[in-house]
Amino acid sequence: MLKKTIAAATLLSATFTVGVARAETLNLLIWEAYIDQGIIDRFTKETGVEIRQTYYDSGDARDEILSDPASNIDLAVVGENGAALFGKRGILEPLTDTNVPSLKDYSEQWRSRCAGYALPYLWGTMGIVYRSDMVKQTPTSWNDLMAPKPELKKHIAMYDDHNEAFIAPLVLLGKSINANDNETLKAAFEVMKKQAPFVLTYDYVITSIQNPEIGRNIYMALAYSGDQHVLNDKAGTPGVWRYAVPKEGTLSWLDCMAVTSASPRKDLALKFLNFVGAPESAATNAESLTMPTASSAALKLIPAETRDNPEIYTPDDILAKSQYQEELSIQSVQTRRRIISSMANFQ
Repeated sequence: MLKKTIAAATLLSATFTVGVARAETLNLLIWEAYIDQGIIDRFTKETGVEIRQTYYDSGDARDEILSDPASNIDLAVVGENGAALFGKRGILEPLTDTNVPSLKDYSEQWRSRCAGYALPYLWGTMGIVYRSDMVKQTPTSWNDLMAPKPELKKHIAMYDDHNEAFIAPLVLLGKSINANDNETLKAAFEVMKKQAPFVLTYDYVITSIQNPEIGRNIYMALAYSGDQHVLNDKAGTPGVWRYAVPKEGTLSWLDCMAVTSASPRKDLALKFLNFVGAPESAATNAESLTMPTASSAALKLIPAETRDNPEIYTPDDILAKSQYQEELSIQSVQTRRRIISSMANFQ
């Protein structure tokens, strides 16, 4: 997904040196390339308010910034778990149809996942990206990634995240992706060990594809919906990278956009959030990023060929088998991280 593109370190560090912004500037904490620039330009033209984007390249980095009372952030894109966590801690402003009228276009199913503290922004799945010039048959199962064909040995890219790295093995085992017990995690470890000799790198595919030493040798990878478009841009060959959601089900993720409760420009931030959530903006944003919108009104403005594209709008039968991420226990996170760090020993 585009939200996982690599952000420049200087942009991340800039968050801590923003200082007191002018009244006509809003500070938005967001993944790189995760909002259509045209929307920002239109808002600035209509209101005179500029949007300064600060990029992060991991959830941990984002959470550290949001936890810093001196970060001077007005708005932030967070995951659904982050919306609940930071909302309960008083860091995010509660949202209603009154302070963000465009929320009325989002069903309760979506709104509840942002816990009443954020606007449902973009959503998607986790699946398999593959080079169609090297992998001729579309992957249909997580087994295609976790138990690859011999010719894919050292051509697989995984992801050393304590949540995402366990999705494929846990789904294959018929377990919850939020499993905390050691017995289940040990079983997942066994699946991951068998795959390890086929793995070229555990760096995220958007990162590893840009490594001149290994990038050309990556044929298949764990990835988010939308990543195939970034990979095609990097490859310079439109359409060569494709995305598939395994039949067993997967992670269904939702990103939410929130306003910080400590923002000195809260009214302007709420106005921008409402602008982003309006049908025209939400539809334009989704089309520009090739991502699915959570707005019912915006969906009506999306061309039928886009709505019917399974690489963008995951079919209902797959979504019915997909799971949401929940907060893991501290012990589970520690165990998962130990497992991931040990994987290099089995390559």
